[in-house]
Amino acid sequence: MPRHAPSTRLVTHEVTNQPPDFAGRNLYTSDPVLRDWARREGGEWVDAPLAALGADVGTEEVLQWGEEANRHPPELTVFDRYGRRIDEVRFHPSYHRLMDLAMGHRIHSIAWAEDRPGSHVAHAAMLALFTEAEQGTMCPISMTYASVPALRHNPAVAAEWVPKIVAGCYDAPLAPIAEKRGVTVGMAMTEKQGGSDVRANTTRAYPDGDAFRLVGHKWFCSAPMCDGFLTLANTGAGLTCFLVPRIRPDGERNTLHVMRLKDKLGNRSNASSEIEYHDTHAVLLGAEGRGVQTIIEMVHHTRLDTISGTIGIMRMALAQAHHHVANRRAFQKTLIDQPAMRAVIADLALEYEAAVALTLRVARAFSETGDSERAFARLAVAAAKYWLTKRNPNFVYECMECHGGAGYVEESPLPRLFRESPLNAIWEGSGNVIALDILRTLGREPAARDAFAAEAMAARGQNPLLDAAMEDVAARLKAVPAEADARRIAERMALVLQGSLLVRHAPAAVADAFIATRLGDEGARSFGVLPKGVDLDAIVARVQA
Repeated sequence: MPRHAPSTRLVTHEVTNQPPDFAGRNLYTSDPVLRDWARREGGEWVDAPLAALGADVGTEEVLQWGEEANRHPPELTVFDRYGRRIDEVRFHPSYHRLMDLAMGHRIHSIAWAEDRPGSHVAHAAMLALFTEAEQGTMCPISMTYASVPALRHNPAVAAEWVPKIVAGCYDAPLAPIAEKRGVTVGMAMTEKQGGSDVRANTTRAYPDGDAFRLVGHKWFCSAPMCDGFLTLANTGAGLTCFLVPRIRPDGERNTLHVMRLKDKLGNRSNASSEIEYHDTHAVLLGAEGRGVQTIIEMVHHTRLDTISGTIGIMRMALAQAHHHVANRRAFQKTLIDQPAMRAVIADLALEYEAAVALTLRVARAFSETGDSERAFARLAVAAAKYWLTKRNPNFVYECMECHGGAGYVEESPLPRLFRESPLNAIWEGSGNVIALDILRTLGREPAARDAFAAEAMAARGQNPLLDAAMEDVAARLKAVPAEADARRIAERMALVLQGSLLVRHAPAAVADAFIATRLGDEGARSFGVLPKGVDLDAIVARVQA
């Protein structure tokens, strides 16, 4: 709740030298880095919706909703008071307020509703902005956005469901789709015995008229109160993709039984569950036996959101750290004016800008229709997901350390951000899965390799360290690397692409320092170690407008 003039004169002492409250700012217009790269990659039109969202999510009220939704996690209600099965999850009111706000700003649909250059950049930047305020609600928002390409594999399904996504608003209660003002869509792929190896799935699908019945289980089903789920089950033709609605066409509840909710490290506001299918009604999406190829289109788009969510977490952590050190003194100086602290903030700012540049360049590729950009997106989103999500936990920790003990208490947003920071590296394929996926793409799609190389090499001749790194990566990609080198090549690909983007489009102080420390030998294994001569003032100036 808003606090009016907290007492600073206590019985034994006076409370001084504390930063003012953080809230009450536009999270978009106060972030020069996000604003510059969003307009560059998406076009000037993205500025208006992003500024409107930034104003809302930076209010004390919305930041408080985020705290409440995580402090009071969802609860599963399997039966009603009379013993009738309902399989419903009950959320704190703040969760519903957040979902309503997110869908009101069209985070889930702007990419499809606008259908013009930069529309996926607008989506990615909006998801990042909202993540600064609250992370868990972006799971159903992301899956709903990402479901559209897969739903379009069945024209009849798409005609019923896609308009409820593109033009829909938040309508929480379960009901037949015809009665809904808007829908959300989730995903349930993995099972206990296989995890990411979905070809080990044992769930079966049996023909049932013009639909199917599913029998089996799913080990991880996030946001089980969505109106429908994309899922995988085996038919006689092999692994197949289906849509499972929560309410059947006859108006009865579908037999999708929620067995329990996961007790997770973070992402507490979002319900993640284990489910079972007991002769559950399902509708075919795509051809039988082509389930992975169908659902991978949804996975591909959620991977964009894993990196968008990552830069949102990074930004809020950095903004909180900068706010703290710019408003607190120690040893006769404001903290940010202490050389060691200034170097830490500058190094974090380098990491953040490089992450934003990579994320929004990848998002632009999702908006393009040409074969080269689509091929680039397939490879670049995987490299970005591998690297950025791995950098996130240590980035957030370093921001926490900038606060000292004040960052380690639950009244601070830093513990929640820290608990959230590993999730995007695990969701939609953990590190080894993503790195090996990069190798498969390199082997199967020479066009993706060529498109990636062309984008990276566009900066050739502008920095000798970058040139050397680009040549090294190019040499490694002439043949498909061995599996043992998968992580090395994923990391180097991401770093080279980040360096290329910064050299071409970021201030020289940012680009030169990033390349010297990430691709040269002038950095270290922890943040805050920068070479002599780096323009710290120019870098730090881009943290806050």
